[in-house]
Amino acid sequence: MDKDMLKKQIENMKFQATMERWPLSKSIAADDSKMKVKVLVRNPDDYLRETKRDIHKLPRNYDPALHPLEAPREYTRALNAVKLERVFALPFIGCLDGHRDGLSCLGKTPDHLSWLYSGACDGELKLWDVAKRRVLCTVQAHDGFVRAIAYSQESSFLYTVGDDKLIKQWKSEAEDGSDLKAPVNTILTGGMLTGISPHRSKPILATCGEACNLWEHTRAQPIKTFQWGVDSLQSIKFNQVEENILAACGSDRSIILYDMRESVPLRKVVLKMRSNSICWNPMEAFIFTVANEDYNLYTFDMRNLNSPLNVHSDHVSAVIDVDYSPTGKEFVSASYDKTVRIYDARQAHSRDIYHTKRMQRLTCAAWSLDDRFIFSGSDEMNIRIWKARAAEKLGVVKPREKTALRVNAKLIEKFEHHPHIKKIQRHRHVPKHVYNARNELRSGRIAARRKEFNVRTHTKRQKPIISEKVKAIVSEQQ
Repeated sequence: MDKDMLKKQIENMKFQATMERWPLSKSIAADDSKMKVKVLVRNPDDYLRETKRDIHKLPRNYDPALHPLEAPREYTRALNAVKLERVFALPFIGCLDGHRDGLSCLGKTPDHLSWLYSGACDGELKLWDVAKRRVLCTVQAHDGFVRAIAYSQESSFLYTVGDDKLIKQWKSEAEDGSDLKAPVNTILTGGMLTGISPHRSKPILATCGEACNLWEHTRAQPIKTFQWGVDSLQSIKFNQVEENILAACGSDRSIILYDMRESVPLRKVVLKMRSNSICWNPMEAFIFTVANEDYNLYTFDMRNLNSPLNVHSDHVSAVIDVDYSPTGKEFVSASYDKTVRIYDARQAHSRDIYHTKRMQRLTCAAWSLDDRFIFSGSDEMNIRIWKARAAEKLGVVKPREKTALRVNAKLIEKFEHHPHIKKIQRHRHVPKHVYNARNELRSGRIAARRKEFNVRTHTKRQKPIISEKVKAIVSEQQ
């Protein structure tokens, strides 16, 4: 009997020793005895592929002590990512040709993201299906230039103004654009019109020309007129957040703010040169940007017009048009120097420049309402379609590829201030005339800075230091 008990004890000891050496186990207590049974626990999701085409899963330990070369490895990946981004940077998608004269304005509609309206200098209005790159409808809208196109979200009508002193109202409800054949309503005004902007939630229009006029859809006479000693106004826009505020650019180099609830204009700021176009930030109620003749764009806060928030430079000729992205973080500008530039709203220099050999002087630019594309119109009768982000892949992107792109973007952001990565990321090829003009402007700025330094050095009387932002402002009136 003693031998049998001894054999059982030896077997139990061997079994316990075997269980203790078994990895990845957990203990389960038996109901009737104190003996512990250890079993393996495996989750198939941790090591099995979902399909045969997936890569094999490998276990990873994220302990930083086990990865001493993590930073150099990430720097190499960031360098490769920024190089690949420049390799795949092909922003030009295609062009829409069919106009017989130069483009003068572009229009968008939030009801159909793939639709684009274009007006030409011969009075022709076209409706394009950008996705299919074809014309849906063509109509002779005005005699002379089509000066502006605007879509009213409140009434779902399209409005155009031209050199023939007419405001025309068009339907835009048919899926094929067939209801654009003839205007629904026509208003004859007393003077030339250069711009139009609809109110966001009321049946009111604002037009600019010899004065700023407010119109109702059903009336043939303006309900209100604003004047402030200006010969003519170039561009006018309603604020999309503070809906009763609107701003206009005057021919006397001024920017004028109006409140449609008041009987007189609110404020006025005069710059050194004339502004050609104005655009409100769609996400920030008080911010607007103007495109100026002095090759710069100025971003203002309407609560403080003493100095601009930012001066956006880099163009080498007059800036003709500006339009914000739907996110309000970026805007696009079209210039007479035959280039399109994209700016971060808070940065002074452009993040990208688009140009082609055949593209001539630009007259208008627009940012698509899905935040993916940019449209530009030039005086050689073409509308060009560009990517908003030059290296973005069009079409279907799989989840694994999306994750890889996000990781690469984060790596580039982490190492963007390293000299080599910064140089590759910022490098752009520009046309020869832009390159030469930029060098000439730079030498002029250096000479002016040197002269100012010499004057300060050799003059007893102290000369006040004026920032570049304030230099552009001539006066402010209330």
